[in-house]
Amino acid sequence: MLDPSRRPPISAALNDKEIMASMKLRAAALLSVAALSLTACGSASGDAADSTAPSAEATTVTFTDNNGEHTIDVPAKSVVATDNRTFETLDAWGVELSAAAVALMPDTIGYTSNTDIVDLGNHREPNLEAVVAVAPDLIINGQRFAQYEEDFQKLAPEATIVNLDLVDGEPFDEELKRQTTVLGQIFQKETEAEQLIADFDAAIERVKSAYDTEQTVMGVITSGGNINYSAPTTGRTLGPVFDFLGLTPSLVVENASTDHQGDDISVEAIADSNPDWLLVMDRDAAVGADDASYKPASELLSNSEALQNVTAAKEGNIVTMPADTYTNEGIQTYTEFLNDFADALEAK
Repeated sequence: MLDPSRRPPISAALNDKEIMASMKLRAAALLSVAALSLTACGSASGDAADSTAPSAEATTVTFTDNNGEHTIDVPAKSVVATDNRTFETLDAWGVELSAAAVALMPDTIGYTSNTDIVDLGNHREPNLEAVVAVAPDLIINGQRFAQYEEDFQKLAPEATIVNLDLVDGEPFDEELKRQTTVLGQIFQKETEAEQLIADFDAAIERVKSAYDTEQTVMGVITSGGNINYSAPTTGRTLGPVFDFLGLTPSLVVENASTDHQGDDISVEAIADSNPDWLLVMDRDAAVGADDASYKPASELLSNSEALQNVTAAKEGNIVTMPADTYTNEGIQTYTEFLNDFADALEAK
């Protein structure tokens, strides 16, 4: 405070009341500035927290495939897919592919119309080197391309190579679900994966509820104009269905194979077993439908004299898998087939 003895004359200076009012105004101003500074600091701090919040979210995913545990950054920047069991799932989830075995895909898969995807060809004549150009950080490899895993490791050393092939000796249905679950983890589609599995399980339960184990079942594969046997458990595509559905086979052949065209046993032997139900996989529908010599499974079966008196044929108990099955053997394919089988069983 000013020394009263040194105050200037009233006429030239402020009186005490005015001085006090001025000082109060200055103090209030200083407090306002401090408050604004704190608010700004708080806002800046909040903004910083907000700007760093995403970094606190998971940016990696850890999962286990046939080769062990992997941790990858998500989302992957460049994805390659060669396992045909996974194509429909990845397509349904909107996963963008930079390269894939497009030549293996049926035209029911959306990727076949995407010209931006580098085509690695089919497993018989693959163009593996083309993978280098897309610099993948993730390769979903398997089934027909499983043999090329080491080649991919050399060509794309920075990529995580995922092998989700169904493991021989393990329950087929559980393996399909394991594959779907891990794909859901990798692509952060856990909810969608759970739905696919729930649909699959529901289809299985429908068949089990409607099927009478007293009725016998035969699995066949039509290929090249022939009707071949698909053995329970070991037979290609249809064999495992016998196990997880608890079907009663009409015929069991020793030393049956896993051949993609089925086992060559006589149609007469199939007829003699007199199955109540025929389950059919039309291999050529997926790989040779455009060929002039192609004959659909329905035509081959109806034109076979040996099968005309078989119970399955007489009662119309023939269920054919989706046309694209041979090149699209994922969980959706089996779900569709199982629901078709359930429809037929429930209609009886």
